[in-house]
Amino acid sequence: MHVLVIQSSPNYDGLTAACANAAIAGIEAAGGTAENVRLTDLDLASCRQCGDGWGGCLSEHICDGIDDDFQALHEAAIAADALAMVTPVYWGDLSESHKCFMDRLRRCEASLGVDSRLAGKPVLLVAAAGGGGGGMMSCLSNMERWAQHVRMQPADLIGIKRITRDHKLEAIRAAGETMVRQSR
Repeated sequence: MHVLVIQSSPNYDGLTAACANAAIAGIEAAGGTAENVRLTDLDLASCRQCGDGWGGCLSEHICDGIDDDFQALHEAAIAADALAMVTPVYWGDLSESHKCFMDRLRRCEASLGVDSRLAGKPVLLVAAAGGGGGGMMSCLSNMERWAQHVRMQPADLIGIKRITRDHKLEAIRAAGETMVRQSR
């Protein structure tokens, strides 16, 4: 099983990176392969609501209105067997780069309905709140709603904050391992 681990913090050594690394460790422990994607290293623009609000995302199920790194990442998500989405919590929501990616992916895939190319694939959803954890639950709720729109199956939803770091990193590792083992 090949899992695309998508993280969106500019910090290479922070909590979000530790969460992504824990997911990767679990995926690999179960015999899967993981590809670590850092959204902040990519050129990703916000949706421009092309044409009448729906450009190629509605008719062709691709984003053809913006030339950036989204198209390749969209194809990688379709090709992967599963996804792990790891975002820091900003203002009670996903990071801007993660929200941008997920918004554009939703437009391309949700418009396919039950034929979404992500339908049925497992997804591990992780919200990393660097402070006291405020906004973590609303962030996870937004991530879960997105998974429903693209018809992915949440393998787990995990919120983590500084004081829960040690045991939640272990939970993320275990969730990554379980996701791979149960998908065989």
